[in-house]
Amino acid sequence: MSQDRIGEYLQQFAATRQQMMEQLRKTIVGQTGVIEQILAGIFTRGHCLLIGVPGLAKTLLVSSLSEIMELSFKRIQFTPDLMPTDITGTMILDESSGRREFRFVAGPIFANILLADEINRTPPKTQAALLQAMAEREVTVGQETHKLPEPFFVIATQNPIEQEGTYPLPEAQLDRFMFTVRVDYPSLEEEKKILQTTTRSGDKEKLEKILSNKAILNLQKLVLSVPVGEYVLDYVARLVRATRPGTPDAPDFATKWLDFGAGPRAGQNLVKAGQAFAAMDGRYSVSIDDIRKAAEPVLRHRIGVNFQAQAEGKKAEDIIAKLLEVIPEPQVERYSRTGKR
Repeated sequence: MSQDRIGEYLQQFAATRQQMMEQLRKTIVGQTGVIEQILAGIFTRGHCLLIGVPGLAKTLLVSSLSEIMELSFKRIQFTPDLMPTDITGTMILDESSGRREFRFVAGPIFANILLADEINRTPPKTQAALLQAMAEREVTVGQETHKLPEPFFVIATQNPIEQEGTYPLPEAQLDRFMFTVRVDYPSLEEEKKILQTTTRSGDKEKLEKILSNKAILNLQKLVLSVPVGEYVLDYVARLVRATRPGTPDAPDFATKWLDFGAGPRAGQNLVKAGQAFAAMDGRYSVSIDDIRKAAEPVLRHRIGVNFQAQAEGKKAEDIIAKLLEVIPEPQVERYSRTGKR
């Protein structure tokens, strides 16, 4: 595909993204950054974890997204008594055909968009039921493996871990999420608009379908075709390696404040997120600013903040911001047209 043709498709993509935002504005007030990160996850086959206190419209946002795309949508309310088979499905003994045989009954995970609502209210044993699905897009029950529909996304919501009755997600589970998205309180003007639009009578705004299943799959291919320069890859590698305490690439404060750093999957997701942000803007190449924009949601759940950092009031976001300050941007002119130094 020629560069001109890709550029034309990217401009159409940017217009489609704007249409999606306009539809979501009918039900969601503010949260532009949150929406952009979720869309970036969808267009790169990534999963998202939304973190915020109850009442910030996390569930409404996900259900509204499913309405503007022609995708199947299922919601699972995670509770302490939820079992893994309640998610994946189970084998049942079927005698309807006149003979006894086991038959697989698919669980709600067999959908294009799965909303794992309040995922940290169920024990790790049940949380682990999502591991294979998120990594391999298939589910094994008994001795049979079943493919999940394409596209497939898990969008989970999580209440702050300090709240009573919650369980921390294991590192292996967290690493399956491309982004952890912080959903913050609305601004004063946004909150006034929320009060105005939700406390009056009237029919719910009807959302229009913007993207079909096939269109989403094509856009995913388009996003991954956005070129990434060697200097951007160099920056991503340096940034990820700087999170690993005790290594020559880590600055002193990272070794002081971190127990462990991000693995190669973090770098892969940074590059993919950069491609998505560039494509959604209609641009043909990934910039360092795209990577910096993705750094916090991609890295914050992949680094382990130690007790010393907590005692000094340092959070993962503070350490990432400091890394972005001290990791120098590569000089583009040092790279040839082929992408090599």
